[in-house]
Amino acid sequence: MEAKDDDHGAFMEKFLLLPPPDDDPSSQQHQLLPLHGLTFAIKDIFDIAGRVTGFGSPDWRRTHAPAAATAPAVLAALAAGATGVGTTVMDEMAYSINGENAHYGTPANPCAPGRVPGGSSSGSAVAVAACQADFALGTDTGGSVRVPAAYCGVFGLRPSHGLVSAQGVVPMAQMFDTVGWFARDLATLSLVTDVMLPPAPPAAERPSRLTIPADCFRILGSSVDDHTYEIVNASVAKIFGSDAVVDNSNLGDFVSSNVPSIGKFIVLDDSSASSSGVPALSAISHVMRLLQRSEFKANHAEWVNTVKPDLGPGIRERVQEAIASQDEPAMEDLHAVKTEFRSALAALLKEDGIMAIPTVPGAPPRLRTEAAALESFRARAFSLLSVAGLSGFCQVSIPLGTRDGVPVSVSLLARHGADRFLVGVAQDLYEALRDEAAAVWGSSP
Repeated sequence: MEAKDDDHGAFMEKFLLLPPPDDDPSSQQHQLLPLHGLTFAIKDIFDIAGRVTGFGSPDWRRTHAPAAATAPAVLAALAAGATGVGTTVMDEMAYSINGENAHYGTPANPCAPGRVPGGSSSGSAVAVAACQADFALGTDTGGSVRVPAAYCGVFGLRPSHGLVSAQGVVPMAQMFDTVGWFARDLATLSLVTDVMLPPAPPAAERPSRLTIPADCFRILGSSVDDHTYEIVNASVAKIFGSDAVVDNSNLGDFVSSNVPSIGKFIVLDDSSASSSGVPALSAISHVMRLLQRSEFKANHAEWVNTVKPDLGPGIRERVQEAIASQDEPAMEDLHAVKTEFRSALAALLKEDGIMAIPTVPGAPPRLRTEAAALESFRARAFSLLSVAGLSGFCQVSIPLGTRDGVPVSVSLLARHGADRFLVGVAQDLYEALRDEAAAVWGSSP
C-alpha cells in the first residue's frame, strides 16, 4: 500500500512482511520469539525479494531490477518474530546527514517541527519517533543512524563495524558501512541488539574507566548552553562513583600524541569553515571522508557517469566531487591513520572502558538551510562522528530530552565487539542522565 500523509512522510511504501511461518502468528512458537509482536520499518537501502531497492533515487529505482533475495539483516528481524511494515525514505545514495530528499520529500521531524530529521536514515528514525514502528533498520557510514537518532529524540545504535551482515545492502563505502537500528526505549533497543548481533562471550558488567573528553563538548560551541558536559559528568559520578576512573583529558591531544601519521593531515590554522576547532579531530574526519569518497567512487562512478541521475542540491555537488576526485593524498597514508587510530583508541578504552561525547554539535538545522551555511556545522559534526566511524567502534546515541524545543542527545562509545556491554552501560546511566538533564534545565524529562 502507498504511504499516507499521517506517517510524517517517513515511508516510501507500506506493506507487511510477516515472520515465518506466516500461517499462525498467534501460535505459542511465535509468542516465544524475542521480537514477537514488534513492528519494524526498513530503510530503502536493504534488498527485499521481489522489490526494487530505491537507494533514495528515482533514477536508481528506474535502472535496477527487483532484488532476488532479502537482506540477511531483514531476515534476522523477521525470524525473531518481528513484522516489517514498509520501506522508508532516505537521502539520495546515502550521501547526506540532513534527511532532505528533493524527490520524495523530507520526513517531518516529530521531535523538532520545522527542522531536518537527519539522514541518511531519515524515514527510519521518523517512523520510530512517530510511533509508526517499534524499531527500524538503517545504515550508518558517516553518521546516518546516529544523526537522525539525535535529531528525532530516539535511541540509535551503530554497532561495531562488520559484526552485522551488510549483504543485500546497497553499498555506500564498505570500509565504514554499518547496519544499525533505532528504538524509542532501551529495552527494545537491547532486544534488537541481541537478535542482530552474533553470539559473544559474557560482557563486563560495569566500566572501570569513563573518558569524557572536554574538547569534544567544546565543539558544541558557546551558543549551545545545554550543559551536556556537566550532565554527563554528574550522572557518571552518581551511578559509578569511585568504582570507575573518570578522565576528562582532551581527545585531540590524545590523537596528536598517539597517532603518528596524523601529523600529515593536521592544519594548524584551524579556523576555516571546514574545521571543528580541534585540529586533530578535524584531521581524523578529513581522513575518513577521503577514504569514504574513494570507495563511493569505486562503487558508483560508472553508474553515475552512464545514467547521469537527477540528484538534488547538495547531493549533486557531493557526488560530482567524489566522482571527479583523485586518490590524493596517498591511500597508504590514509590507511595508516585509520590503523593507528583504531589501535590507539583500543588502548585507551581497553576491554571495559566507555567514552562519552556529543552525538551532534547542536540542534537540528532548520529545513531548507543553505548548504554554505551548514558547512561549519557539518565539519563539527563529522569531527565527532568520525571517532567511531574511522575506528569501527560501537556507538549508541541517547536522547536526554528537549531543551528550548529541540532535542539534546549524548553518545557512548566502546571498543569493537563490546556492543552488548555498551548497551548495558547505557541502561545503567539513562535514568540518571534524564534526571540530571531535567534538574539542570528546570523541566521534567
